[in-house]
Amino acid sequence: MDPTFRATRGAGGTYVPPADKSITHRALMLAAIADSPSRVGRPLATGDCVSTRRCLESLGVRIIDADGGVEVRGVGLRGFREPLGTLDAENSGTTTRLLSGLLAGQKLFAVLSGDESLVRRPMARVVQPLREMGARIEGRDGGKFAPLCFLPGTGDLRPLSWELPVPSAQVKSSLLLAALRASASSSIGGKTGSRDHTERMLRSLGVRIDTSGVRLDVHPAGRLPGFEVDVPGDVSSAAFFVAASLISGKPLVVRGCGINPTRLGFIEAARRMGASALIAEEGVSLGEPFGTVTITPGSLRGTVVGPDEVPELIDEIPLLAVLGLFARGVTRVSGASELRVKESDRLEMIARMVQGLGGSIETTEDGFVVEGPQKLGSPAAVDPGGDHRIAMAAAVAGAGIPGGVRVSGFDCSRVSYPDFIRDFRALGGEVA
Repeated sequence: MDPTFRATRGAGGTYVPPADKSITHRALMLAAIADSPSRVGRPLATGDCVSTRRCLESLGVRIIDADGGVEVRGVGLRGFREPLGTLDAENSGTTTRLLSGLLAGQKLFAVLSGDESLVRRPMARVVQPLREMGARIEGRDGGKFAPLCFLPGTGDLRPLSWELPVPSAQVKSSLLLAALRASASSSIGGKTGSRDHTERMLRSLGVRIDTSGVRLDVHPAGRLPGFEVDVPGDVSSAAFFVAASLISGKPLVVRGCGINPTRLGFIEAARRMGASALIAEEGVSLGEPFGTVTITPGSLRGTVVGPDEVPELIDEIPLLAVLGLFARGVTRVSGASELRVKESDRLEMIARMVQGLGGSIETTEDGFVVEGPQKLGSPAAVDPGGDHRIAMAAAVAGAGIPGGVRVSGFDCSRVSYPDFIRDFRALGGEVA
């Protein structure tokens, strides 16, 4: 599937983004280890989240489709059943790392693996601290890569004191989940913070987590109760149309959107680049705030994003490169070396995307520098190399290129946003 995206009349209006991927993963996993049934409303039912669901079902968790969501029959903190075959996380790093925290030290044998891309992604950052907690984990190259083999334990773990060498919500979440079964409180710190979905949701379920700066002290839990949650819209998915709005100069209203402060880094960067962004909170579900985001475009100008901001907009960095092509002045990103070990070397893929758009960009070891506005190819053509976020970032660049952008292999976007084309059209874009 090689569609061409353009928006000759602009891309904007009102829409509701798909369900939040990060919250869906965590809601399913927390429901799985609760000791009574839970209801997860409006979960994202595609790509990586399907991988999480299938892995949990292989561990004996019953997940039943219900009106507007799923019912999850939790098995408790230590109730997983030994799987009959390999747990297949497919392309999902979130599934692999978070599930490792749930499997560590359990009274079972399990092998966790994934596709060709996933088995190249670094896992020692999770395996090492879990081993410190007493988990017996083996893996390829000494546990640096999947497949990971979890050997039977007692069901309990030792408390942990750990400093995260790089800010990672996935690693932090894995350790928080493992710490629920520790014999005493565990302490997790680092140089900077990251997305805080897991700790928000755990606190809502009664788990005591003390905070001092970015350090978290999590106390073990005897049990987790069942719960109800409605998954809000994904602000990272909405970010694609925020970018299209800014490029084409057409206002955008995003309803039912998650507005967790640790996920709003791209919105803050958009403000610095000349946009007006109004955020109105309308409710909270399992600790997660949601509401309406109203974007009014302005004259685009370059901005600087440093290491402290990167964890709050890690998924939106390809969009910053796209905006930088249309903005006046220099846009610079640093501290984003984590992008080199995503589904692809995403910094390299950003450079290839910009080249395909007919632009120029200077990549560095941990980021890039782009100066605009640039005269881009029309039409342009991008091969995203199977990376869903690169594919969609290239597509929204079509909002500012009269001849549009042809994106080859756009089917890869289904991993996180299966209805992207539908929404692009609904907001005024054209897809041929």
